[in-house]
Amino acid sequence: MARKLTLLILNAHDTQRKILAKTLSSLDVFNIIETSDSRDALSLLKKEPVDLVITGLDVGQIDGWRFSRMIRSGLLATPKNTPIVLIPPIYCERIAETTARSYSIDAVLPFEKQEKLPQVLANVLSTHLEKSSRLNLLLLEPNIAKAEEICTHLSLNFVCTHTTSAHEALSAFFQNDFAIILLDTTATLAQSTEELVGQILQRKPSQAIVTIIDKRDADHAEQLLLLGVTDFVRAPYDLPFLSKVCDHAARREDFMVSYAEFANKVEQLSHSEGKYKELFSAHQRILLHLRTVVVELDLNGEIRFINPAWEQLSGFGIKHSLRSQLCDYLLDEDAKILQQKIAKMQSAETQHTQLEMQLRHKQGHLIWVECRLQLIKNTSSSVAITATLDNIHERKQAEFQLKHLAWHDTLTGLHNRYYFDQQLQQFCSEVKDQKAREHALIYIDLDHFKIINDSKGHQQGDIVLKEVSELFSESISKDHLIFRIGGDEFAVLLRDTNLLDAHMCAENICMSIEQHKFHFEDSAYSLSCSIGLTQLTVQNADPSECLKQADIALYIAKNLGRNLVHCYSKDDVQNQTLQTGLEWGHNVRQALQNNAIELHYQPIWDFKQHKVAYFEALLRLNIHNELVYPNQFIPALELLNDTYLMDQCVIKAAIKAMAEHPELTQVAINLSAHSFLDERLLPHIQQCLTDHKVPAGCVIFEITESASINNLSATQAMVKKLNEMGCHFSIDDFGTGFSTFSYLKQLPAQHVKIDGSFVRDMLNDPIDLALVKAVNDISHSLDKHSVAEYIENNETFQKLKEIGVDYGQGYFISRPLPITQLQSKLETILFEKTVQ
Repeated sequence: MARKLTLLILNAHDTQRKILAKTLSSLDVFNIIETSDSRDALSLLKKEPVDLVITGLDVGQIDGWRFSRMIRSGLLATPKNTPIVLIPPIYCERIAETTARSYSIDAVLPFEKQEKLPQVLANVLSTHLEKSSRLNLLLLEPNIAKAEEICTHLSLNFVCTHTTSAHEALSAFFQNDFAIILLDTTATLAQSTEELVGQILQRKPSQAIVTIIDKRDADHAEQLLLLGVTDFVRAPYDLPFLSKVCDHAARREDFMVSYAEFANKVEQLSHSEGKYKELFSAHQRILLHLRTVVVELDLNGEIRFINPAWEQLSGFGIKHSLRSQLCDYLLDEDAKILQQKIAKMQSAETQHTQLEMQLRHKQGHLIWVECRLQLIKNTSSSVAITATLDNIHERKQAEFQLKHLAWHDTLTGLHNRYYFDQQLQQFCSEVKDQKAREHALIYIDLDHFKIINDSKGHQQGDIVLKEVSELFSESISKDHLIFRIGGDEFAVLLRDTNLLDAHMCAENICMSIEQHKFHFEDSAYSLSCSIGLTQLTVQNADPSECLKQADIALYIAKNLGRNLVHCYSKDDVQNQTLQTGLEWGHNVRQALQNNAIELHYQPIWDFKQHKVAYFEALLRLNIHNELVYPNQFIPALELLNDTYLMDQCVIKAAIKAMAEHPELTQVAINLSAHSFLDERLLPHIQQCLTDHKVPAGCVIFEITESASINNLSATQAMVKKLNEMGCHFSIDDFGTGFSTFSYLKQLPAQHVKIDGSFVRDMLNDPIDLALVKAVNDISHSLDKHSVAEYIENNETFQKLKEIGVDYGQGYFISRPLPITQLQSKLETILFEKTVQ
């Protein structure tokens, strides 16, 4: 069974609260908590979260509006985006909607329409989003400085969209919905203003418009109001007054409509009160049973009386139905249950009972009804059973919708992660209880799906996920359960399946994905998937252990080359290392996603100019309040194929730091081989440079020699694009592959960094010294700058200077430092190295 959702009902009226609870209790979806006072409700929500809140208005010292504000504050244990439904005793649509919007309430339903509550809850749970009480405002202001000042001041109450021309403002108005439009007409002709206002009001006559004018002319102001402008402000003006005028104008339509609705409600109530008193006594029974079928049965279940509502409900005529059995109109299973309940009433075990059952309509379809049975004695003292039938079909459909939403993924229609956890627990319990049973778990990850999602867009990514889910459904028997448990991660639980059959099923999945062509516009492309497989046996019948084994098997499949199936085995030599790496990798990924990074900068010394030429940015992560270095986290990221996330964070942080710290005149940023050829890299670099207004020439990108020659043509193309953008490029660790000297002239790099292993031992090893000289000479002959790293003492520093190397880097010059310590260190470096 799936976990029920926790629902809090807060209502001071006992009767109303019980009716609401009764309406929802039959859905079998909620664990319902009832309370009559808002302070008791807050005490509860401070300690534990709930999934949904239904509240009235008059609920204690803290009313329903302010109670909702407390939830939205985020100060309680329950999440601040918990769905809230308001049930007011008196309901005027616009007043309720306007106030609800201000207090971020998801839905408002008058108590008299409480039968629609299940459908409202289904809609709220499927569409709930965090709401903002700020209104949308469109500003036409040619003066940029003045516009920024206005938007800043109005930001508390409005989300401002700024335009500088009438054409731009009109375009924005046609594409979006704005509560108010603010026009600065001081720099435009009156005719232009009238034309713009006319076009806006022609499209939306109720649109609130405020104009800023500079004429001391009452006729001009009157003309604007006659044209349809809501209000005006005369320049010069003070910003608080402008904010007040805009707020009143934006709310004007709400106030006017709300007043009209309220007046109408009052008129209706006063008109109907007298009529109601006059008709109440005579028609009370009819009103109570207007939509309810009333049936009188004998003790054998035969219909003796039935009212006209039966015909509307079932389609059968009254004459046709009299003297027939009520069970004849039900599904066989429901008919048996009804007969059992009638039998208990015949034996006087019970006087009344109720049940939900499906009624066969004359046209063949089924209708859900709620049947209440009551044992009665009529005036002749004969015993009979009265049954009332209420149509609850819509309510049952809403219940099914709620259950479907709770257990299924909205995009693919497959079961979701929540249902997966429930079923995995159930499968493990079955294996423990019935030791002869064996099940299997398949864990699937689409290879390189993130590239499709980022390059083609999330809409195309969603289409691919839908197609993949359809392929799963075609490849896997309906006896088994398929789940989407993450972005591009899926799982299959195979019931009563041995390892060999499970492996064949997994291979079929791999093959169906690989052979399928995914189409986008005029192109078609292929995908593959990696699969981890584990058997559910008595030895591992624990949900977390099964999932861990499948996860390990999946990543082994990825490391073995992807597009294959790997079965978990305790004898895998990689397991312990991989398991540790995966857990650490998830910590590293979370640190990057939370921007828990720190860049240190190591100065690069210019031997010829006797000064610091530029800096290399080196990444550190802050994990559990400890500084973690690259050699500790890069292997884990490579295991997860997530080095692009690391490079993305470093690029953004380094460029932002260059914009904020003038001493960072030029910075070198290392790139991994994987992300260097990622098509998302160039747009990300361009966006960061644009956002922070940093010249491209201030950035040097470094990639290792081995990665450069691994795919030479692709590297050449990427370096060319970086150079065209204005960025510089450096080959790191050059010389590790001596045969690659011929490739150096094919790469349009500006810098060549001599591998540090040669520099460190060059004073003691003549071969290393010769290699340093060779790389330096070849770099100069190709018009490239040479950089030597790992300079750890003065002797090495002086030797490199003598050889003619252009730049140097190492602890002797300076360790990598955080930006806060860099400025003071620069002065020391300059003094020491200039003296030397």
